[in-house]
Amino acid sequence: MSAERPPGPGTMRAMVFEAPGRPLVPVERPIPRAGPGELLLRVRACGVCRTDLHLLDGELAVDVPPRILGHQIVASVMGDGCRVGVPWLGWTCGECAHCTSARENLCERARFTGRDIDGGFAEYAVADERFCLPIPDGYPDLQAAPLLCAGLIGYRALRMCGDAGRLGLYGFGAAAHIICQVAVWQGRRVFAFTRDGDEPAQALARELGAEWAGVSGDSPPEPLDAAIIFAPAGALVPAALRALVTGGTAVCAGIHMSDIPSFPYELLWGERSVRSVANLTRADGREFLELAPRVPVRTHVTSYALARAGEALEDLRAGRLVGAAVVAP
Repeated sequence: MSAERPPGPGTMRAMVFEAPGRPLVPVERPIPRAGPGELLLRVRACGVCRTDLHLLDGELAVDVPPRILGHQIVASVMGDGCRVGVPWLGWTCGECAHCTSARENLCERARFTGRDIDGGFAEYAVADERFCLPIPDGYPDLQAAPLLCAGLIGYRALRMCGDAGRLGLYGFGAAAHIICQVAVWQGRRVFAFTRDGDEPAQALARELGAEWAGVSGDSPPEPLDAAIIFAPAGALVPAALRALVTGGTAVCAGIHMSDIPSFPYELLWGERSVRSVANLTRADGREFLELAPRVPVRTHVTSYALARAGEALEDLRAGRLVGAAVVAP
């Protein structure tokens, strides 16, 4: 069935993951029903994330396929029209040591939108009401979608950098182009690192306030106080460590990364540190979405029709995007 064909009564169009290494499949299926404590949502936009690509490629497991991917959902609540956002974290147990110590992002029983729960590459979705976030006024649907993962994960990573004044961003895509704006607004100096030859991303970085933009692996004009690594390339970890001052921090912001190669201890010595960011909390979401309009954060997006969700993922893989990709059912 073509995802371009209008669905029948009581049905919806969706792009479905069936198995690793296979393209998304257009299907028509019944509109889901909301259970107790859940909301039925009419999807208005859904951001495309590198995590979706890791799921598609089998680098992250989908335990019970088929599954609808997509976890940066902007939607209307059926019945009242209220606009909400649905992020990656879709459910937590609320009982474990992590959940009861403000670290629900580490809940071992957590369920994630677009991996354990059907996501937003569809016309309708169901979500736990407790994990839906308010979308700030003034953001059109397409521009709001990247805030819900690229923005949230980037913001959590930025907070882990403490008060670092000179900040390196490795991989200038969806997350970095948002967090660059926040960091500049906070008074930090931003240094952007991109793939070799990615002049459009470097130009965007400068446009958004970065004072320098170059190729990943190059030495910045000054040592960095902290670095955030958004690209899923483990080789960037020692590169970032080389660029840090003593006491500096390198934050790995992706949910999946290729193996980190061995490196001499002298790169870590001097109380440099490497740490990771895992998922997000609802508190992160509320805090960032309140902050975004104050900056104000402006997202740069490329829009794809629902049937082209697979094409959006391939454009992301090939580095053909500047900013973020968003699917608009």
